[in-house]
Amino acid sequence: MTAVFWSGAGLVLAATLMGGGEDPPDDAHAPRTSPAVSAAPSGSTDPAAGEPAPRASADRYLPRSEPTRLLIPGIGVDAPFTDLAIGAKGQLEPPPAHDTNLVGWYAKGASPGERGTAIIAGHVDTKTSPAVFARLSELEKGDRFRVLRADGSKATFVVDETESFDKDDFPDERVYADAPDAQVRLITCAGDYDRAAKDYTENLVVFAHLV
Repeated sequence: MTAVFWSGAGLVLAATLMGGGEDPPDDAHAPRTSPAVSAAPSGSTDPAAGEPAPRASADRYLPRSEPTRLLIPGIGVDAPFTDLAIGAKGQLEPPPAHDTNLVGWYAKGASPGERGTAIIAGHVDTKTSPAVFARLSELEKGDRFRVLRADGSKATFVVDETESFDKDDFPDERVYADAPDAQVRLITCAGDYDRAAKDYTENLVVFAHLV
């Protein structure tokens, strides 16, 4: 799987949902990370350097299928998916800024439920209102969520941890590297809004695996 770099002006849960009273910008900026992260091919059975070791449920994964809807009842998420791609600057393009109830997935990476690391991103707010990941930081270890898939199956994931990272010290390999089992990263932004940089200071990542 190709390395992915995610950021998120306009995707961030700051001190207030509207960035301390200012409208968040419409564009997205990549976290300050190295572009050197790589992952093992999806057919590989051996973890690449830096990858997590297989867990007991490593044999649990589903065939590839596009996600159609993300359901996280505990934080009120019931949202359709859109495909995301890597832009010309090597950054993952964000979902459309005007849609408050939409999540995106990196369509050239693993699909949610497939073996590997699936990347799902969403806005926390827009210029006018909270958005789909406004409450993402409330998820805790052991919480569950589901992804409905185009083949009719439902992939259920359990949260392993939720953590925020400073954009100046973002752990690309930990977040984006391929995995030996079916994992998901839910990503948005977090921290304070830097008015000079017109960006937020952190990225929020929810780590989860298929159950």
